[in-house]
Amino acid sequence: MSDLPITYQIFIWAIPVLFAVTLHEVGHGWAANKLGDSTAKDMGRLSLNPLKHIDPIGTIAIPLLTFFLSGFVFGWAKPVPVNWNQLRNTKRDIALVALAGPAANLLMIFFWLIMAKIFIASAEQGDFGANLLTLMAWAGIVINSLLMILNLFPLPPLDGSRVVFSLLPTQLAYRYAKLEPYGLIILVILLASGILFKLIGPIIFGFQQFMYTLII
Repeated sequence: MSDLPITYQIFIWAIPVLFAVTLHEVGHGWAANKLGDSTAKDMGRLSLNPLKHIDPIGTIAIPLLTFFLSGFVFGWAKPVPVNWNQLRNTKRDIALVALAGPAANLLMIFFWLIMAKIFIASAEQGDFGANLLTLMAWAGIVINSLLMILNLFPLPPLDGSRVVFSLLPTQLAYRYAKLEPYGLIILVILLASGILFKLIGPIIFGFQQFMYTLII
């Protein structure tokens, strides 16, 4: 992929990233709406239009920065609003709403896997368009698997922490939730130090390698 002109590389990554972060957030909002909270729906945030979910930092600046620094892309969308108090079974439904985001990424992985299977034969025969679409499909698998697994890490405010909150006894759960104001700082430290990817990197790369075996 690095042999391609920069414009093609941006094109290959931009579409999967936009839809990965968009569908992740729509997944949260859709689940919340089904479970009693229509906040995201009322604000028009159940739309598949990426423009409804773009965060200037997470959806534009960070993906471009990580791409030009490493050739890899990472980002996020504007979180959908969820009023936890509107959920019918608060503690259980918090976990279900949280899991809906990574579940959306898993569905996207299967979509991109099918796309790769469709175009890979033509790509191997030298069809340039099919090659671009195959590379885009692989980018989609990479970014969605990264978002899915990273978000399941049990650190507030990541989705995995909501699941842990729902499983803990009530008193302990609310003590655990008090970590949230410091969660992003802890996450940045874990990312910058490389500790986070030492923990979840093998899971991510193992999953991606398994997906690759399903393509070829």
